[in-house]
Amino acid sequence: MENDDAVAERQLNDAIQSVSEYYRQRGIFQDRFEFGQRPAIVVVDFAYGWTDDTYAGGSRRLDAPLDATARLLDVARAARVPIIYTTSPWRPDSGDQAFKSAADVSVGYRAWDERACQIDERVAPASHDLVIEKENASAFFGTHLSAYLISHRIDTLVITGCSTSACIRATATDAKSYRLVPMIVRECVGDRSAVAHAWTLFDIEARFADVTSLDETVAYLKGIAAPKSAD
Repeated sequence: MENDDAVAERQLNDAIQSVSEYYRQRGIFQDRFEFGQRPAIVVVDFAYGWTDDTYAGGSRRLDAPLDATARLLDVARAARVPIIYTTSPWRPDSGDQAFKSAADVSVGYRAWDERACQIDERVAPASHDLVIEKENASAFFGTHLSAYLISHRIDTLVITGCSTSACIRATATDAKSYRLVPMIVRECVGDRSAVAHAWTLFDIEARFADVTSLDETVAYLKGIAAPKSAD
């Protein structure tokens, strides 16, 4: 007999095939954006509160996406592509309540602390990278990310990080709203739930972003001319 995970995976694959066929029959969604000319990379919330499973919200499922992102960042830095990181602010004495996924008070796990908001050393920012503190799912909402991208004349946002079903989805949706080309690197994003991850990638690729492979993205970054600094 199938175990619960196998049943869930089979049901998910059946659902994806059914919805994909529905879209194809009607000729809707599923268009490709394709890479543009001036990319930037955003690393969404790869901080310890999400990557270290001693925190209630952390998950070992992010180990492989972290390693893939580290490889991507090496190539991006060689190509002088702008890199932006996001994380949650650490404000323990503020009356401003942390958003839900950062308000971790679970017994038996490490309490949410300053370290939880620090970027995981496996993808540590360089001194010239931009680190943005965000208080909502999207890397754009309430931040100056759009202004920063405009000032660097960016047309393509390569998206990595977590979680696929929440902050990655919100960031990609807002990137499209700003008329950027959102490119989610499949191997560089992750979620606590394998089912939520797989369904979200299918659904968002149909309507809001391209989902591309790590190898394809690396080849693209190696092939572009190094972008000039903004005036």
